[in-house]
Formats: sequence, structure tokens, C-alpha cells
Amino acid sequence: TSIATWNVNSINARLPNVLAWLQSAAPDVLLLQELKAPEDKFPALDISALGYNAAVSGQKSWNGVAILSKHKIEDVQKGLPGDAGDEQARYIEATVAGLRIASIYAPNGNPVDTDKYPYKLAWLDRLRAHVAKRLTQEEPLVLGGDYNIIPEARDCYDPRGWSDDALFR
Repeated sequence: TSIATWNVNSINARLPNVLAWLQSAAPDVLLLQELKAPEDKFPALDISALGYNAAVSGQKSWNGVAILSKHKIEDVQKGLPGDAGDEQARYIEATVAGLRIASIYAPNGNPVDTDKYPYKLAWLDRLRAHVAKRLTQEEPLVLGGDYNIIPEARDCYDPRGWSDDALFR
């Protein structure tokens, strides 16, 4: 099973690019992040015309994640467990071809002196707890997406320029 991930930065603005890429690369599964569209504005017909099923968790203007698959998508879970009040569309998980697959769009966390950075840290703690629980089930698990993290200086073109950014903390 071939799996790709793409922070599309607006599915509707980039739709021609997405459709062309799906036709040429033809992955079995494509994980999308930053849809910037509610579910009713997701171009499901265009996607299905290429033979892909879609599971979508969207919201207007911001965030949004999706799983596109040539295979049936089952047991869809929208939202990251652990905070019933979190309405940001940043996590979707489903079973595809015997694999449990998640599309992740982690919070950016900027600016760090606002509530956005503590939200990011709490969100990542919830992700860690959820994944730990999932791993106890001993089933194949794929976690793909945009983590908004620069793990090491070598992962960034300008480490000094990014030193105060939430992605690099």
C-alpha cells in the first residue's frame, strides 16, 4: 500500500494540482492537511471521479484533515480524544486495507506568548496518550501529516532565524 501526505493549504484553491497529482502518482492513500474547508465544501465528487473514497474532518477557513483512499475507508474517528471541547479539525483516523491510518495537522503554536503554544503542547500530549493506547492493540498504525515541529537544527534551513518559533521549541 503506497501512502502519501500533503499539507494542501486549501483543498479548493489547490484542487487542480491535487487532481493532477493523484492521476500521475496514483497513491493508494493520500493524507491531506490544512483543507481550509468545511465538509460540505470538500470536492468529494471530483475526488471520487478519480476512484478515491474520502473521509473528511473539515472546518471553515482553517485546519481540516482528510484521508483519501482507493480502498474502502472504515471505522472513521474524527478528532483527537482527550478534550471533548476541542473543535479544531486536526485529526482523523480510519482503517484502510488492514492498516489504521491517521492524518494529523498538529497546531503551529505561534505566537508562543499566547494561549496557542500551551494548546499545542496539550494537543501533542493528547496525541502521545492516544498513540500509546493504540499501540497496545498491536495493529499496524500509520501516523502521517504535518506535525509543525522542527526536531533538530539540521531540519531547518535557518536554525538561528527559527530559534524563538514554536516549531523549534
